[in-house]
Amino acid sequence: MFTIGELARLGGVSVRMLRHYDALGLLEPAEVDPFTGRRSYAAAQLARLNRLVALKDLGFSLDQVRLLLDEALEADELRGMLRLRHAELVEQIAADRSRLDRVERRLRTIEKEHDMTETTVTTLPSIRVAERRGEAASLEEVAAVVQPLFGELAGALAATGAPLQDPAMAFYELHDDGTVGVHVAFPLPTGDDPGVGNTVTLLPAEEHAIVTQHLGPLDEAAEAWQALGAAMASDGLEPSGAAVREVYIHMPMDDPGAWVTELQWPVR
Repeated sequence: MFTIGELARLGGVSVRMLRHYDALGLLEPAEVDPFTGRRSYAAAQLARLNRLVALKDLGFSLDQVRLLLDEALEADELRGMLRLRHAELVEQIAADRSRLDRVERRLRTIEKEHDMTETTVTTLPSIRVAERRGEAASLEEVAAVVQPLFGELAGALAATGAPLQDPAMAFYELHDDGTVGVHVAFPLPTGDDPGVGNTVTLLPAEEHAIVTQHLGPLDEAAEAWQALGAAMASDGLEPSGAAVREVYIHMPMDDPGAWVTELQWPVR
């Protein structure tokens, strides 16, 4: 037999919680001394306590826990429930981490609202590129679409023996329904043949585009895009409706903090 303190220590719960379970009829002591009121528990009751705590951690109410305990769940049944709950918690943690990242990026954007961004208005020449196209459900999903598209394009060009020309670039079409047309591209010198199955596009020249450079990883580029939009409005410019562009000037794979990306927004 175990005292209430010993069972609490073995089960990893507090004495107060064991008393609460006793009051609710979830885990009553095997014996209670009629003179001292001292509670004693049988060793076999540790199994019930383990199931009680596990079910509670799975999110079941104490009333639900009582019913499940009374059904005398087998270890395999409980193990399956725990594994399912584990998978749900892992998914929830990943979603919460992603949400936290988005909140932190938004806070950085707000903190930099009054910072001055160095911009220029310039002409963009036409450029011949090999490209791959995709669609993102929202701006937040763009990065998840861009990376595999670049992998596909690089692999397809390598298969033809064509060298990858720098700088790589991406351009985006922002649709009214919130979706984003995503294009990734490598420049093609005039006359280069990117091979059958590779799409060749001539990006048109743009007479006016407002341009800035973003230093750091691409998941922080939203701040720079917002600053570019604010500078555009301040200069009395308007988007022309042409695709906005990211040109990847310098991208050492081992140091995203040193990446240099030029953001180009055609204007009128």
